[in-house]
Amino acid sequence: MNYLLGYDIGSSSIKVALLDADSGRCLASVTSPKKEMEILAPLASWAEQRPERWWQEVVNATHELKQTYGFDATQVAGIGITYQMHGLVLVDKNGHVLRPAIIWCDSRAVEYGNQAFEGLGEEYCLQNLLNSPGNFTASKLKWVKENEPAIFEQIHKIQLPGDFIAFQMTGRLCTTVSGLSEGVFWNFREQAIAQDLLDFYGISRDLLPEVVDTFAEQGRLTPEAAQELGLHAGTPIAYRAGDQPNNAFSLNVLQPGEIAATAGTSGVVYGISDQPVVDARSRVNAFVHVNSTPAQPRNGMLLCVNGTGILNSWLRKVVGELPYDEMNQLASQAPVGAEGLQFLPFGNGAERVLENRPTTAELRGLSFNIHGRSHVLRAAQEGIVFALNYGMDIMRESGVQVRKVRAGNANMFLSPVFREAFVNSGNVELELYNTDAAQGAARGAGIGVGLYASPTEAFSGLERILTLEPTPALQEQYHSAYARWHEALTQQILSPTTTSHHVAQHAF
Repeated sequence: MNYLLGYDIGSSSIKVALLDADSGRCLASVTSPKKEMEILAPLASWAEQRPERWWQEVVNATHELKQTYGFDATQVAGIGITYQMHGLVLVDKNGHVLRPAIIWCDSRAVEYGNQAFEGLGEEYCLQNLLNSPGNFTASKLKWVKENEPAIFEQIHKIQLPGDFIAFQMTGRLCTTVSGLSEGVFWNFREQAIAQDLLDFYGISRDLLPEVVDTFAEQGRLTPEAAQELGLHAGTPIAYRAGDQPNNAFSLNVLQPGEIAATAGTSGVVYGISDQPVVDARSRVNAFVHVNSTPAQPRNGMLLCVNGTGILNSWLRKVVGELPYDEMNQLASQAPVGAEGLQFLPFGNGAERVLENRPTTAELRGLSFNIHGRSHVLRAAQEGIVFALNYGMDIMRESGVQVRKVRAGNANMFLSPVFREAFVNSGNVELELYNTDAAQGAARGAGIGVGLYASPTEAFSGLERILTLEPTPALQEQYHSAYARWHEALTQQILSPTTTSHHVAQHAF
């Protein structure tokens, strides 16, 4: 038997999945830790995590998986890695981490990204980078250069979170073109590293790691890493991708017009195009997709709402650590529109869909005589869906047709209220599949080591388990609720007179 291992390096937890490569069936999966990992916030707009903690949870999850299933490590044909996008890990010449990682939802670098957008020229950035430099990895590195010069001087290489885990496994410092694009280090027009942006920021190209293919041997487990993990030395790492390109891959979303969604800590809708698709205000962003080649380019148009599962997780603590399925049941007891209660879920860093405005989450329309827990929980789930729908409207304006969406049967898509609101407010057909990010990474490794000749073979075990379509009567109710939510968003956040102080006054 050939096994494949897939690791999902999230900001909440680490997940590892074991696949039978022959049948494509997931045999077992483990998440570690059981309680969500802490996000450090030394200042209000900051978000950091310690990369060493990610590695320790990779080790813990691997040992638990072996105890759960008892597989023969010598039969693992390949390892795939997916990871939280846009993070910045800094290592010195000895491979030691220099500071906590600045992760995806950290907002400190917005100012530097805006300066680059203006200095390089908006037209140049959108035509060559397909994005504003915004709050992406390159801008976070510029922040370190300007604010922590002693640390900057010690940097040997920068890494994305998945690069760091692969380095711990193999001792090889490398990244992918898709990874470079997610950090806005990639020039799409020239199909090369974005040297003009590096020059503007005063950053040496030497700080970027070696570039390897997404589906290829990217190194092998060192004896030291193998011993720590309880795996076999020499096992190849053969796939690496950021969480959203990988989520699309895990759903076999590879060709133009196909759409994937996920609703974990953040919420994402991700559409594939073979043309450069640009939002002039950079509210949705483009990255190199996992199967892109110079001859057949594939780009992913990504809409992200930071405040998704993290809002649900926060509410879980507030309402008494209820199980998520019980929270979903409670949410279903309130009517569509939550009797006028509205949640603006923007409380997890600068939101690109709102042009990086400083925002906080808001609960609006609260009546002590009407609303209870069920209304709050429903308003939160509807608010997240409405924020995603707001972004999908932007994608449609940019030329991306959002009609049929695929998602894994996981996270917030487990909620009937969330699914119903998503389908009816967005006027989309939703297909749910028996997969997740870790399984996608494992399948990617199967392609990387040559066990599968094509994605078609890799997805033999992928099954559609549910299809949902809009219901006219519900559509009318959700469209009315969305219109009221959009009006609240415009009044409090999108209004030209809104300031960060005004937004903070209305924080929940």
